[in-house]
Amino acid sequence: MKLLLHSCCAACTLACLGGIPGGGQTELFWYNPNIHPLTEYEKRLSALAEAAGAENMGLEKADRYGLKDFLRAVFADMENTPAGSRCKICYKMRMEKTAAFAAENGFDAFSTSLLASEHQNHEAIRQAAEEAAEQYRVKFFYRDFRASSRQGKNKARAAGLYMQKYCGCIFSEEERYST
Repeated sequence: MKLLLHSCCAACTLACLGGIPGGGQTELFWYNPNIHPLTEYEKRLSALAEAAGAENMGLEKADRYGLKDFLRAVFADMENTPAGSRCKICYKMRMEKTAAFAAENGFDAFSTSLLASEHQNHEAIRQAAEEAAEQYRVKFFYRDFRASSRQGKNKARAAGLYMQKYCGCIFSEEERYST
């Protein structure tokens, strides 16, 4: 199976690698328009690139920093968008872009390292990914990678890779540091 793994960060990506069936080809895909500020985005991308190199994996990147697109999507209905809905918008954006890239580039399936985080809404991610899979006619490879989360973090720490302190968006940054 040729799999495209959407990667949110190095630690979560490393957590997923042991749970992907062997005998296939896995490439990483970076598309995270939610990550703010730009310096955080660059730190996470750099750490992921280093991890990809160490694992001898390809890394495909969306062409640009997409914060404006993310904010437009979230602010379209901000007054009526609680945090859970905001995250669903984010998952939808990322899964659609990943599924589209997978379909356009001959991948059999896609998945996401978001499924390794105990801080993410697993069911909302799965729903967004399944809808994107249907829309772009590519399979979604589902696996609950949370049991490997600590291993991914330990591996990232041992390699000296950057480890973030919040999900990525400006809202999660506020929530992380205001409590």
